[in-house]
Amino acid sequence: MIDTPSPNFDERSSPISMIVLHYTGMQDADSAIQRLRDPEAKVSAHYLITEEGQVLRLVDEANRAWHAGRSHWRGITDVNSASVGIEIVNPGHEFGYRPFPDEQIDALIPLVHDIKERYGITRGNIVGHSDVAPARKQDPGELFPWYRLAKLRLALPRPTKNLMDPGWTDAGFLLALERFGYDVTDTLAATVAFQRRFRPELVDGTIDAECRAILLALLLPKPQGDD
Repeated sequence: MIDTPSPNFDERSSPISMIVLHYTGMQDADSAIQRLRDPEAKVSAHYLITEEGQVLRLVDEANRAWHAGRSHWRGITDVNSASVGIEIVNPGHEFGYRPFPDEQIDALIPLVHDIKERYGITRGNIVGHSDVAPARKQDPGELFPWYRLAKLRLALPRPTKNLMDPGWTDAGFLLALERFGYDVTDTLAATVAFQRRFRPELVDGTIDAECRAILLALLLPKPQGDD
């Protein structure tokens, strides 16, 4: 791990209970690092992981990095105060979105595991930027391999077994989605964010039987608990 300090932080006002994953969304790693350390930009994260798997620490976890912006998750409105933010180098949808290299995810996994264990973070609170800010953000996007984290209990898995369509109306689906944790003020954006996370092969914003069944399965209590 390489210390690459950013001045863009302040004091936390709540304990750490979340991890938020981002992509950098810039043309290359150097541009992203420069921006995250620029006092004028007023953005930062605790960590950045290059495509080669190098881990940079920009802000000490004790401090509140400025990565999530206006966001909401499970009743938390100051996500920056409650989270550790990890930027993953990728050009994003604007500059040529591409799959995340294995070396990059291989470096991310132990970092997420370490943070999760130290703060007792539940799997349901390891999220993407688009989950906490669906109306503004798309990252880390539909190509992010959440399944690799889920296999190691570092993220919620996509439900696949015994799926049953509860037959909710669209309003009923959105109510359930809000209960799960999303801000549903922008209903289309919230649906798209849910699909990016849990049904990435078809992100069309349409509430269909598969989306309803996946969300129902996520809301049902699990014997092993949400950890």
